[in-house]
Amino acid sequence: MSEATAHDYLWFGRHFPFLAEAYCVTLVRGPAPDALLKRLGATELRRVTGVDDLTEPAYEAWDTHDGDRLFAGVTGVGEWAVMIEPNGYLGISDEFLVPLSRGTTAVSHFRNVNAVDHFNWYEDGERRLHFEPLFAHSRDGSDPDGSLDTMRAAGFDLSEDDERSYELHTEAAFALAERLTGVRLTRELLDASEFVCGAVPLPTP
Repeated sequence: MSEATAHDYLWFGRHFPFLAEAYCVTLVRGPAPDALLKRLGATELRRVTGVDDLTEPAYEAWDTHDGDRLFAGVTGVGEWAVMIEPNGYLGISDEFLVPLSRGTTAVSHFRNVNAVDHFNWYEDGERRLHFEPLFAHSRDGSDPDGSLDTMRAAGFDLSEDDERSYELHTEAAFALAERLTGVRLTRELLDASEFVCGAVPLPTP
């Protein structure tokens, strides 16, 4: 079992400051990267190496498709598909996660330039846990309190008073995702991995 903490992910904001401002990371157990993108109806498929090469196509796709399609890159880590979206949000929508998690597990976390953030854990089409990392004391889902010890160990302050800590909440989201999936993301992995990429249509509500 992973013992990751927020401090294990300090490299993310330091090494990928632009991505850290607005990103979505989604982990799905089972599908190969190209199979996941095909399932999502992605077009304009290509391959790039490293997450830095995802950023420009992501913003180009937004301009080209007027926000109707979002660019995503997927790589494989063991039995998991890891999808990275610069300035994207496909991985936090119910329309995306419910069907994608049927028969398996999906975990996602997101942050935008306005510091709006979300964390989701789905099992077999059911949302077990959802919360905003900035306000981890407030949770929903079918089992919102079943992972409190794991959340605290990852680095979240779950207190409800005004003295609670707001530090390292993004890094804690990475650590919690690792604890739930066993997938450790590293600077080296994100720099060197080949990503299958494509423009994905927005899910239909």
